[in-house]
Amino acid sequence: MKKIQIRTRSVVKEAVLNDSATADAVWDALPIQGRANRWGDEIYFSIPVRVPAEPDASDEVQVGDLAYWAPGTAFCIFWGPTPASHGDEPRAASPVNVFGRILGDLDAFGSVKDGEVIRIESL
Repeated sequence: MKKIQIRTRSVVKEAVLNDSATADAVWDALPIQGRANRWGDEIYFSIPVRVPAEPDASDEVQVGDLAYWAPGTAFCIFWGPTPASHGDEPRAASPVNVFGRILGDLDAFGSVKDGEVIRIESL
């Protein structure tokens, strides 16, 4: 099982990657650093990974999902509603490749500000 650490000024969380081509591409690019962008209860930032949308790509995601958004070459962290949501569930702006899940409590991500440095490393 491939595990990663997500670190910002105020958050340190572990996550596990699934068995997919997108997860492999993200893993191979580690460590990755970027600047967080907030879209509701989603953080996203551009990463040096280029993969197409997978056959099961969807805008429907779960709380705690890590996903890759191909149009923006972006790493996405979902922990609550976004402007595209129809209720309390998170929803991506357009189909994404879900490639992993955050372990543990997700509330701390609410403290991450736009522009804050975010770093992803293998464990």
